[in-house]
Amino acid sequence: MFEGPPGSGKGTLLPIIKDEYCSCHLATGDMLRASVAAKTPLGIKAKEAMDNGQLVSDDLVVGIFNEALKKP
Repeated sequence: MFEGPPGSGKGTLLPIIKDEYCSCHLATGDMLRASVAAKTPLGIKAKEAMDNGQLVSDDLVVGIFNEALKKP
């Protein structure tokens, strides 16, 4: 698992590393944007929070993450 602040290089380095080691790259921001764009029930709730200037709750992020894990 790689963690770091925005702009620290996670999004640049992890695609390279995932290809080298045949692993998975899941980015929370990417998953949130995809869920909002797809207008999933969780994405709609996340968009409401974001539009109101709030952080997306842990419960919503975990739900969106679990949805992503179900995809191949």
